Amino acid sequence: MNKVLTPVGEVFTRLLGPSTEVSITAYDGSRSGPEDAPVAIEVRSPLALTYLMSSPGDLGLARAFVAGTLEVKGDLYTALHALAAQVDQLTTADRVWLLRRLGSTHLRRVPPPAEELPSRLRRTVRGLRHSKARDSSAIANHYDVSNRFYELVLGPSMAYTCAVFPKAEASLEEAQANKFDLVCRKLALKPGMRLLDVGCGWGGMAEHAAEHYGATVLGVTLSREQASWAQADVEAKGLADRAEIRHSDYRDITETGFDAISSIGLTEHIGARNLGSYFGFLAERLKPGGRLLNHCITNPDTSVAHRSRGFIDRYVFPDGELEAVGEIVTAMHDSGLEVRHSENLREHYAATLAGWCANLDEHWDEAVAEAGAGRSRVWALYMAACRLAFERREIELHQVLGVKVEPGGQAHVPLRPDWGV
Repeated sequence: MNKVLTPVGEVFTRLLGPSTEVSITAYDGSRSGPEDAPVAIEVRSPLALTYLMSSPGDLGLARAFVAGTLEVKGDLYTALHALAAQVDQLTTADRVWLLRRLGSTHLRRVPPPAEELPSRLRRTVRGLRHSKARDSSAIANHYDVSNRFYELVLGPSMAYTCAVFPKAEASLEEAQANKFDLVCRKLALKPGMRLLDVGCGWGGMAEHAAEHYGATVLGVTLSREQASWAQADVEAKGLADRAEIRHSDYRDITETGFDAISSIGLTEHIGARNLGSYFGFLAERLKPGGRLLNHCITNPDTSVAHRSRGFIDRYVFPDGELEAVGEIVTAMHDSGLEVRHSENLREHYAATLAGWCANLDEHWDEAVAEAGAGRSRVWALYMAACRLAFERREIELHQVLGVKVEPGGQAHVPLRPDWGV
């Protein structure tokens, strides 16, 4: 066994920095940090160190946590918040220091946890990035985990996108219903209108528009599990005459003449180079005077790389890409849609994620039984990390409303917004 030259607790204190909120205990009996800290990190195995030293970027800590060689006792968000400045990635100086203190044995490559996806290069066997086949595989990896697992995490709404809180003390369910209602009001839905909901998830938007606004809705999703669950729910609620959920790529939609289109949480999977064709395709399916509401996670500015990387790319959203809101607006304008309103809901997404994290904590044992410990750890880590990222403005969430104006320039929008903002 490799001889540990420096107590492991001291190693992690060096890497993560001292904190009054976090204590560290290790398999060699060493510890650091205050004993009464609200959060304790437990280094359970030498494999945790090997993951740190042999993995690029943030993958080391992620692999160690997902594999269970690094345990967090207490609230994971609190731990990440306390260590936010240190956990991004190891520097070259950190690696040299580790090598000197722990020896070269930890530099060996070890198999990552089973939940990790292949690299981008190896994923090309499934097709080029954002081809139909590769997009289908990426969506299935994330969304076809288990409908029951998502019920435990998301709650009764089964809404996996940013909620809109009418007030700070509103419940997650109230906020999700308010989000769907806000989208319907922005789209000016009326009884008898036809709505296309692309990336419809488990059908929450489609059901809300059909039940409360009398719209006829076509929802499409690339996830077979989502489509099956959503169509069954539509039928159970007696909405099958007004709402259809279809397992389909949005690019295979042949219907046209929709009065409105909602795109809630799909743009993140489209790819920056495909934004123009995406909005162009949707604009072709709108009637003149029709509205499109795009709701998606965005970068804070255009200097941030589009492609996800590290932990998010290999465990959560393979091939995911984010753009700045200005890029979204430009793509919508260039496709023939006039942008009439935009708002940033960044703080709302942080609050939404806090609700999901609380749900997962409350139902942890059942979630593990349903999806496995590793997969549950992936979701816990990514949701806590994303909550922190929204709070720190590392990412944002924008709703952008566009209109396909009439040939004479009529947009059919009120002089001032009438949807309650």
